[in-house]
Amino acid sequence: MTENSQKAKNEEQQKQNNAQAGAEEDFEINSDSVIEAVLFASDEPLNSNRLSKIAETSTKQIKQSIKNLNEKYRANRNAFRIESIAGGYQMLTLSAYSYWIKKLLRSRSESKLSPAALETLAIISYKQPIIKADIEAIRGVSVGEITRGLMYKGLVKVVGRAEVVGRPMLYGTTKKFLETFGLNSLKDLPKIEELKRPE
Repeated sequence: MTENSQKAKNEEQQKQNNAQAGAEEDFEINSDSVIEAVLFASDEPLNSNRLSKIAETSTKQIKQSIKNLNEKYRANRNAFRIESIAGGYQMLTLSAYSYWIKKLLRSRSESKLSPAALETLAIISYKQPIIKADIEAIRGVSVGEITRGLMYKGLVKVVGRAEVVGRPMLYGTTKKFLETFGLNSLKDLPKIEELKRPE
C-alpha cells in the first residue's frame, strides 16, 4: 500500500469515527480534544514527541493545546490539570484533593485479592454452584475464611443448598464479580484451555 493510499484510508476512517462520535454526542474533534482524550487514557506521562505522533500534529500545537486545556480547566474549576512530570505530560488531580484520593487508594488496597483468594474465586466462578467441601478438595486447604472474605467484598454469594446430606450451602459469583472483571456474563470467562501455561 502506498503512503498516499494509506493516508486516504486513515482520513476515511477518521471521517467514519467522527460521524459515529457525532451521532452519539454533539461535539467537535480537534487537536485539544484529541490531546485531552489521549492524556486522560494514559497511565504514564507522555512527552511532546510521542504525543505529536499519536495526535498527528506538531509539538508546538501540543504545547498550545495543553495551555488551552488548562485554561479551560481553571475556568470550569475542574479538580485536575495537565502537568509537566518526568519529562512528559500527565493529567493529575490537584493537591487540594489529596485527602479524598488517599481514601480511595486505601479502599483499593483493602479490596485487593490475595493469590489464595483469586484461586478460590476462580474455582467458584468456573464450577458454580459449588459447595465448600468441593472447593477445599480442589485447593487442598480450608477455604472458610477466604470464602467469607469474598462474600464480604460482594464477589461471592450463597446461591442455594445442595441436595446432599447436611444440605451444605452452594456458592456462586455475583453481579459485582462480573462488573469487577469486565464480563458481560459468565459465558465471557476465558476457556480453561486458554488459561493453560504455554509449553
